[in-house]
Amino acid sequence: MRVNAYAAPAAGQPLAPTTIERRAIGPNDVLIEIQYAGICHSDIHTVRGDWGPQPFPVVPGHEIVGTVAEVGAEVTKHQVGDRVGVGCMVNSCGQCTNCRNGDEQYCRDGMVATYAGTDRDGSTTQGGYSTHVVVDAGYVLSVPDGLDAAAAAPLLCAGITTYAPLRRWGAGPGKKVAVVGLGGLGHMAVKIAHALGAEVTVLSQSLKKQEDGLRLGADHYYATSDAGTFDELADRFDLIVNTVSAGIDLNAYLGLLAVDGTLVNVGAPAEPLSVHVMSLIGGRRSFAGSMIGGIALTQEMLDFCAEHDIGAEIEVISADQVNEAYERVLASDVRYRVVIDTATLA
Repeated sequence: MRVNAYAAPAAGQPLAPTTIERRAIGPNDVLIEIQYAGICHSDIHTVRGDWGPQPFPVVPGHEIVGTVAEVGAEVTKHQVGDRVGVGCMVNSCGQCTNCRNGDEQYCRDGMVATYAGTDRDGSTTQGGYSTHVVVDAGYVLSVPDGLDAAAAAPLLCAGITTYAPLRRWGAGPGKKVAVVGLGGLGHMAVKIAHALGAEVTVLSQSLKKQEDGLRLGADHYYATSDAGTFDELADRFDLIVNTVSAGIDLNAYLGLLAVDGTLVNVGAPAEPLSVHVMSLIGGRRSFAGSMIGGIALTQEMLDFCAEHDIGAEIEVISADQVNEAYERVLASDVRYRVVIDTATLA
């Protein structure tokens, strides 16, 4: 079926309206009528060519919420009319050790990204800046009724990207957690870490978002532009989640960890980061990375957010505002996530 979409025709070029072909619905597929699609910094990196050559034209969007319009003959998990979501992946091999362990995002054959990926049938995937999408039922999430549909869309990337390391490294009562950056990822990390029961500190370049940070659940807020911050907070944290996609002085931040503490990177800067081994050895500290989560963990995250009334802080826009929104994201002029109302594509 032909559907309306917004696509980047080539690297660095503005997105423009177009139509794309969605595959016929197979026995295990779900046709979703998309309601909202969040804008992720990854979308911008991809269409600007920051992460290498892409199969242009590219329709971005991997924070998708909509309703089931049709299901394949063998689908039992979802029914027409159900509210569902799709995140950063739409397929994997399903057979490797990682897939069997529920870590489909680390599929040894490579997970199939929601856009700019090669699906198992050889087709190029196209994302959520469109009116409809066809997805294998095993990669379709149930969006609980308690979540606002628009505010739930960013949970499919920003939510699971921050929930996964917070759960993996034990954020909870008695734990001191720092979040580096209060942007699209950072504000979700603060909300989720607070709901998990941790003592939460925001580490931001300045104090201009301090009021927001405290409102969202942070207990403390410090400016990293103040050199005294790193002395005051030395050896303080059990876990630091770095959400920024720019270079930082990792060694300075590692010095904020207590013995056996971990700094986890979820932001993905284009340039390599440098670590002095003594920054790790000196406190038996760890530097780690984390990428989204498997399907079961993503569903757990959605249910957790519904239980704790957690959604993204959003601004809803029409599709023709997407290029302006990209510039605003790059200028850090968004608080804290932009979501496209895909009805404006009809």
